[in-house]
Amino acid sequence: MRIYKHLKTKVMSFADIFKDTNDWNEKTIVGFISFAVMIIVMIVDVITGWLGKDLVVNEFIYNSFMFITLGSFGIAGIEKFAGKK
Repeated sequence: MRIYKHLKTKVMSFADIFKDTNDWNEKTIVGFISFAVMIIVMIVDVITGWLGKDLVVNEFIYNSFMFITLGSFGIAGIEKFAGKK
């Protein structure tokens, strides 16, 4: 029963991220996840290149993650410095 309450608390706190009133910036979270995916792809590309294999990543997919990252961090940065009115 104690484990169930702990898991329920964690799931509910994850759901709180997406509420209108919270301390989390969703744009920063999405940007970080997108950036992490880009870094993982780069690391895997280096490892497969070192092993002599070619990792084929569609340029469209990689550019999509790049635009999501730049857009998310850019919007979050502008909001931080412009302030909320």
